[in-house]
Amino acid sequence: MDEYYYENLLNIKTIGDQKWSKNNTHYHPYEPTLYSALEYLFERYTLKSSDHVVDFGCGKGRLNFYINYFYKSNITGIEMNEIFYYEALENKANYLKKNKKSLYKVNFECCLAQDYKIKPYDNKFYFFNPFSVQIFTKVVENILISFEENPRNIEIILYYPSEDYIYYLEYLSPFVLSKDIILPKLNKKDERERFVIYKLSYKN
Repeated sequence: MDEYYYENLLNIKTIGDQKWSKNNTHYHPYEPTLYSALEYLFERYTLKSSDHVVDFGCGKGRLNFYINYFYKSNITGIEMNEIFYYEALENKANYLKKNKKSLYKVNFECCLAQDYKIKPYDNKFYFFNPFSVQIFTKVVENILISFEENPRNIEIILYYPSEDYIYYLEYLSPFVLSKDIILPKLNKKDERERFVIYKLSYKN
């Protein structure tokens, strides 16, 4: 399926990338996950309607609407850029015209990732390399604090992961590698074209 098929299906507009600013060393430019990559991921990884997903650096909300449409999961998009945030809200309004039951299941917050208050029920966290490892570690620390306060099974999903992200999770956190999903066509040109999933399990 091409990009426009899903845009029409979801009644949203998320196509287009953001130009890179060399002055911004901690936050990376907007680039939505390809729909073809999402197709491949979710053929190998499942979500439930009871899952609460948080997408850090959600941009215009592509992942949010895709996940809610196909899996009915709850999802919150975190975006610090006010322009993208308002575009995400506009996309939500258009999405709800065809999916009214999702009014309270798709949400967006305009704030820095490290300032987002992890909810007790948030259990899946998605990162498409949105910011520096310094910010990533702060976000993961917030997730771990939430885990201590409300023990539950948690997963971190990385798309196009940096070596710094992986090193931190592998050697400096309690998360354990669960899946490494390589995108065969894209990975031939770029080894970072993959989804890496880490889990933190709660044992009674």
